Amino acid sequence: MNIFSLFTLCGGLAFFLYGMTVMSKSLEKMAGGKLEKLLKRMTSNPIKSLLLGAGITIAIQSSSAMTVMLVGLVNSGVMELRQTIGVIMGSNIGTTLTAWLLSLTGIESDSFFVNLLKPKNFSPLLALAGILLIMGSKKQRRRDVGRVMMGFSILMYGMELMSGAVAPLADMPEFSGLMTAFTNPFLGVLVGAAFTGIIQSSAASVGILQALAMTGSVTYGMAIPIIMGQNIGTCVTALLSSIGVSRSAKQVSVIHISFNLIGTAVGLLVICGGGLLFDMPFLTQPVNAVGVALCHTVFNVCTTILLLPFTSQLEALAKRVISTEDKPSDFAFLDPRLLRTPGVAVSECASMTNRMGELARENIRLALEQFDRYSEEQEEIIRANEDKLDVYEDRLGSYLVQLSQHGTSADDMNTVSRLLHAIGDFERIGDHALNLLESAKELHDKGLSFSHIAGVEADVLIHLTTDLLDGALDCFENDDVRAARGVEPLEETMDYLTEEIRSRHIRRLQNGQCTIQLGFVLNDLLNNLERVGDHCSNIALSVIEEQTDEADSHAYVHSLKKDQEFNLRFQQDLKRYALPNEE
Repeated sequence: MNIFSLFTLCGGLAFFLYGMTVMSKSLEKMAGGKLEKLLKRMTSNPIKSLLLGAGITIAIQSSSAMTVMLVGLVNSGVMELRQTIGVIMGSNIGTTLTAWLLSLTGIESDSFFVNLLKPKNFSPLLALAGILLIMGSKKQRRRDVGRVMMGFSILMYGMELMSGAVAPLADMPEFSGLMTAFTNPFLGVLVGAAFTGIIQSSAASVGILQALAMTGSVTYGMAIPIIMGQNIGTCVTALLSSIGVSRSAKQVSVIHISFNLIGTAVGLLVICGGGLLFDMPFLTQPVNAVGVALCHTVFNVCTTILLLPFTSQLEALAKRVISTEDKPSDFAFLDPRLLRTPGVAVSECASMTNRMGELARENIRLALEQFDRYSEEQEEIIRANEDKLDVYEDRLGSYLVQLSQHGTSADDMNTVSRLLHAIGDFERIGDHALNLLESAKELHDKGLSFSHIAGVEADVLIHLTTDLLDGALDCFENDDVRAARGVEPLEETMDYLTEEIRSRHIRRLQNGQCTIQLGFVLNDLLNNLERVGDHCSNIALSVIEEQTDEADSHAYVHSLKKDQEFNLRFQQDLKRYALPNEE
């Protein structure tokens, strides 16, 4: 072995890490918001959490990404600390699949079909299929599948490079002498933890161990402590991600570290204590790549079985270690760590945008109530809500722009576009609520009131506005295109009624039945409610554009008004919100 073998080993490690990154990122993108929806369905059942954690980690092929996601979700208030414990345990089991895939490099057989399972034989075909999908497909999902194939092929190629680079070590007596130092299990744990902590990939660390195992110089007694240390070293990613987060999010990292430390302590006790009390000949036998994968899986499964009944104690331990209180934050959901899993971040932004919409609807309701019964306490609530809406628009807008630059899927990009449009509409609805409040305040301060007929007309329009807001928000929250199509006839009814009420007001003004001063207030009321209706229409159209091929909203609205179903709905809405006869 010479210096060029070392270069090849470093290059193989680089290919391995790059392939793992490409594959895991593409898998995360394909999963999208499904990961977050699955995690939100978590119950207090630790078995369900365990299976879910293992399943998601197998799906995205990255326990580090899983842990960072959990830190971000806890920091956002989406999940509670106890829900993450089973997921972390399952994640440790799920990550062992990579080692089993890497163990395929050790296959030796004369059979064509068995040899086809060897990565260096099937990876080139997989890479070819992947590049054809990336270059030849117009669909984003197929291109993502191609990137997964390419990532896996590059990963396996890196593994082959590393195996070939260390193969000459088998004939070096110096290497055999060095490996005898690892008969000390504590040294094995330290080396495994340090190396994995540096490269921040337990999969790559296990892969190098499997490559070394192919030289025949590594025994089970050496490999097991190194594997234990690798599990501890992978906690570095969780530690780094917990910097600057809430107390509960820090406690997620503590649970992850505690799980692996306790498992390692028990494992060392079994090896050292068992070696003194019982004869364990297998510890001195050479281990191969399959044996490394087996040890990795058995260790994580046994640790999980041991600690699963003690989830409450792990939670208490984490709370004891991290006990400082946090300053409450209304916008903790904007956790930048979630950007590492764009699908989850998009789903969270959608949830927060829904909350923003609910706040805007609440402010309109409170502002309209001020016309009937003015309350200074309610005025303060409306103004405080308006400040919150401004912060929502600023924070969510900035976050969504960042998110659009993190390799989101085509579907997620459509959702991001819809959310960016919607937060502007919700913020403007909040502004109109503030304008309505000012109009109600003017009536209250000057002791004015609408005439009976004007009041009844305003009530009809207010009722229509409430229904219009409800329809727009419901179709937005549920991505319901059918419900969205029903918003436009209501908005058209709004336009018709406001014009009719203006005409009636002018006639009353000419007959001396109303004053100019009240006319100004009524006109402000009509203008603001009409603008709220326009924003509701924009929100519904954004849902239609996302879920269908409609790209030009103005052209769509123009064609919609010629539709027979639209006209039928419009006529029904006119009857439903009929104005009273003029006196």
